[in-house]
Amino acid sequence: KVDPAELRRKNFITSFPHQTPVIMAYDVGDFGASLDSAMKAIDYAGFPARKAKAKAEGKLRGIGLSCYIEACGIAPSKAVGSLGAGVGLWESAEVRVNPVGTIEILTGSHSHGQGHETTFCQLVAERLGVPISQVQIVHGDTDKVQFGMGTYGSRSAAVGLTAILKAMEKVESKAKKIAAHQLEASEDDIVIENGEFKVTGTDKSIALPMVALAAYTAHNLPDGMEPGLKEGAFYDPTNFTFPAGAYICELEVDSATGK
Repeated sequence: KVDPAELRRKNFITSFPHQTPVIMAYDVGDFGASLDSAMKAIDYAGFPARKAKAKAEGKLRGIGLSCYIEACGIAPSKAVGSLGAGVGLWESAEVRVNPVGTIEILTGSHSHGQGHETTFCQLVAERLGVPISQVQIVHGDTDKVQFGMGTYGSRSAAVGLTAILKAMEKVESKAKKIAAHQLEASEDDIVIENGEFKVTGTDKSIALPMVALAAYTAHNLPDGMEPGLKEGAFYDPTNFTFPAGAYICELEVDSATGK
């Protein structure tokens, strides 16, 4: 007789990347690790003793295992297009730093209870070292936000937040160029700390609002640079994400009462 846990372990994919029959490939995975963690948490090895004790008391005791893998972060566009989808599955974002240093995030991913208002703003706030109250998210307003692909299939962070990150990286790059120009320093020496652009190894710095103001007044920008401090990005992943895990449930029933 094969132990139920070991039967599942024998069926785990262990060689990666693993090409599935439906276009996508599992790039990495350690499915045995999640099963091991679940077995340790429930003391799987001690179940036979608990079952015997329950039987002696006139009770029924059983244990069930379930291991899963699912496709999330739904994308990429090329894959779903080959399956007949009429749209792409990218996501879009725009990060705007206003002339006074406040920040707006425009995203095609919409929140319906997931807390994007915190998560998305937190990413930008932490990267620029500013209070989260300085960052505002704009979503679900088709007068302001360009076409997006929405929120489903656990794609908000994997796809939507990555688009924001890519837009944020463009904003940071431009802001560093402006700061370096204002501080007469090399762009490579500029670091962002606590809402300021600092020259490494010196006490020279310029605050984000001043960088933003310089971007919009455009009185002293690097040659050839356009005014403004806002950037957009699209992100179209090359693969799904494939979260996996294991559940174990142990149940005891009183055969006399059914409870």
